[in-house]
Amino acid sequence: MGAKDVLVIGGGIAGVQAALDLADQGIKVYLVEKGPSIGGRMIQLQKVFPTMDCPSCIFTPKMVAASNHPDITLLAYSEVSEIKREGNLFLVTLYKKARYVDEDRCVGCGICENNCPVDVPSEYDNGLGARKAIYIPFAQAVPKVATVDLDHCVLCGVCERVCPAKAVNFAQKPETINLEVGAIIVATGFNLYDPSKLEQYGGGKFANVIPSLTMERLLIPNGPYGAVVRPSDGKIPRRVAYLLCVGSRSRNPINGYPYCSRVCCMYTIRQAQSTILNLRKVEVDVYYMDIRAYGKGFEEFYRRAEGVGVRFWKGRVGRITEQENGNLLLRAEIIDGSDSRIVEQEYEMVVLALGIRPQHRALAKLLPELELDDYGFVKTAAPKLDPTTTNVPGVFVAGVAEGPKDIVDTVMQASAAAMRASAYITNL
Repeated sequence: MGAKDVLVIGGGIAGVQAALDLADQGIKVYLVEKGPSIGGRMIQLQKVFPTMDCPSCIFTPKMVAASNHPDITLLAYSEVSEIKREGNLFLVTLYKKARYVDEDRCVGCGICENNCPVDVPSEYDNGLGARKAIYIPFAQAVPKVATVDLDHCVLCGVCERVCPAKAVNFAQKPETINLEVGAIIVATGFNLYDPSKLEQYGGGKFANVIPSLTMERLLIPNGPYGAVVRPSDGKIPRRVAYLLCVGSRSRNPINGYPYCSRVCCMYTIRQAQSTILNLRKVEVDVYYMDIRAYGKGFEEFYRRAEGVGVRFWKGRVGRITEQENGNLLLRAEIIDGSDSRIVEQEYEMVVLALGIRPQHRALAKLLPELELDDYGFVKTAAPKLDPTTTNVPGVFVAGVAEGPKDIVDTVMQASAAAMRASAYITNL
């Protein structure tokens, strides 16, 4: 440990890419992830736009490479609890939470999980499916080690008795790990806007008004249900509406934030196409303010969606009301050229394309001198010329921690942050 080492905070695609780029240069990297496995949001997705490739096929090899790299120390299920500056060094204290499972013994066989009697809503499936009180988050988890959720565990001891490796250990204690590093890369990712704030759309109360990440899990063939069904009754929907800019581009602070979240248009167009391709006999409508298809191949992807039958309506949905049968009545103002009209349409399911919010408020307490913008994203020295350097020497940022962006831009910024961190520690 020392001035030539780097701490990467966050195990999503940005953090993993930055860690690999640094480690391939022979730099020692500590990759910290607060969850039981690295993977972040990308590993939850059905496909990526505009290529419709499988995210797991792209990302899983990188996750495995990071866990096996001799110059990367993977510290999953750990959080940064303190950062102090001492000369050219950052003195970092990590809190490694107790899994109550010996990581060296566990082989990820899943026998403990299969025998656990307790069901808990699955975070990986956005609350749709169930996991157990002792669980591996998903099939491709890295590290593939079980974790006991002591908040839901009933201490029946079944997992301890059936584990063939004798890895379950309820006497395990949390650990404190002290590190000395020369640079830090912040890659803490994002949260989605909270739909419960939007009373006009049901405020999270209507079962068949679902957030975009929930639809993501429904569209995956090996997802919680194995099919696209609406949550209230398991019925296959035949009319689905997507609402864009939910929580984004709003001048009214009650309804969200004024910035564009950049990815909502394209992930919605991808989901709308997938809905038609999965269900076939379905009508899919997208309500939008304007489509921002700015990247390579994005405009063609948008036009292709129109070709497969996705209908686009320029306008804003003002209100959603729930019918007795669980269907949803949308009241919207539709703009057609210089004219506008009020329409009401009934759908069996509505998907809210939620905007992006930062999730590193806790990090601001650890690095109080780190400048954030008005919305909580990390500020950079020169967004156009130096988009990874922060106001704190030795601290760099990558991915959505700096601002909304897609996976391609996230990977590029992660590699740029790795190079800037490499150059910085070289000159210490």
